Amino acid sequence: MAKGSPFIKRLKAARSVAGISQKTLGIRAGIDEFSASARVNQYERGKHVPDFSTVERFAVVLEVPACYFYATDDEMAEWILLYGQLTRSERNRQLKLLKGKKPSN
Repeated sequence: MAKGSPFIKRLKAARSVAGISQKTLGIRAGIDEFSASARVNQYERGKHVPDFSTVERFAVVLEVPACYFYATDDEMAEWILLYGQLTRSERNRQLKLLKGKKPSN
């Protein structure tokens, strides 16, 4: 994974916002506590790439949609985060607005 990959940037950002250490993230995501810090550090440095199931576990721990980690555009990443915070009905309303349909109340 390239040093400037969106995954690296997004993982660091989400972990920072959550205010948790690499070790804590790893442990909460199901990585053995003795290797958790080193593994997350390797992911954040781009030395290794986690499989998608690991990314999904990171997403649950960090309370972000998994697709957030792969957004190549910062504005799109922000949209994904905001969309992920909406309820199902709010999502449907926003989708209708984006599609140009008037939402029903």
